[in-house]
Amino acid sequence: MNLELGQNVIIQSYKHDGSLHRSWLYSTVLDIFDDYVVVYNNKTWVIEADGRRWFTREPAICFFYTNRWYNVISMIRKTGIHYYCNIASPSLYDGEAIKNIDYDLDVKIFPEYKYVILDEDEYIQHGKKMEYSDELKIVIQNQMSHLINQIEAHNQPFNEELIYAYHQKYLDLQKQV
Repeated sequence: MNLELGQNVIIQSYKHDGSLHRSWLYSTVLDIFDDYVVVYNNKTWVIEADGRRWFTREPAICFFYTNRWYNVISMIRKTGIHYYCNIASPSLYDGEAIKNIDYDLDVKIFPEYKYVILDEDEYIQHGKKMEYSDELKIVIQNQMSHLINQIEAHNQPFNEELIYAYHQKYLDLQKQV
């Protein structure tokens, strides 16, 4: 991804049929690696496909992978770190936004690492409506298994110390501006 540290970037999520699903405005790039980028947002506008707008409520450190079929949003709350994972195509940056295709299934992880899989009905419905191929369904299932393994093993980015370190990195970056 051709991004720069400290750069503000838009995040756009699409659906399989190419329609815009959701946009997050103004996330700050905190780290760039060959296979993922880390961004930070707090109280940023989120615009839904139907035009509804809302603000995020808490600081979030987000991981967008170029080679994994999911992304991870780590939300810092008073009760601890909560994670929300979106099953989605690998992310790319095209000079306009970090973009991916959302494939409906989500995993919500609580501070004690208990998790729940969400939106299975939506996945089935959209799979029929948008004609997800059998190959795509296999990739999604394999990536869901990989994601669950990462959560259960507390592998990066499911690490509280890492999330707080990125939060501090953002605060330090803001002092320099």
